Amino acid sequence: MPMPWTILLVSSHLVLAADNIPEFDIGPSCQAAAAAAVSKNRNAETCRADEDHARDTLRQQWANFDAEQKRHCVDLSHSGGSPSYVELLTCLELAQQAAKLPPGDRLESR
Repeated sequence: MPMPWTILLVSSHLVLAADNIPEFDIGPSCQAAAAAAVSKNRNAETCRADEDHARDTLRQQWANFDAEQKRHCVDLSHSGGSPSYVELLTCLELAQQAAKLPPGDRLESR
């Protein structure tokens, strides 16, 4: 019979493996951003650099966001077009800051 701590250790690794940042195809998003760019310095390469930086930041900070924030922001990132790590990171940062607001300053959904 396996020891309870062995089961706990194995299950904790499964949870950690399942809680990774999502994998996005940023190609379509960066092509669209470059096509709509007002500045000539905003092109697909600068977009990819921004996305890579946001993805690296997400890897470092992913554990700092709670499960509901992650679920909500990942769901939002898949609605209305190509997903973006920059948008996902922004959503998570805003959600985290909103959670720190005093109760009287929060907008509550009805």
